[in-house]
Amino acid sequence: MILLGVILLVIGLVAGISILWTIGVVLVVIGVVLWILGSMGHAVAGRRHYW
Repeated sequence: MILLGVILLVIGLVAGISILWTIGVVLVVIGVVLWILGSMGHAVAGRRHYW
């Protein structure tokens, strides 16, 4: 999810499409939050670790 967000950020920035940039930011933030929760040992979506 983080990788997809970064790809959308780059495409949105280069192409000047603001909706892609916004979606990329949202995906990066959600991915980082899930990654932190998974690394702390909390079950995320029924999984012990989130990759």
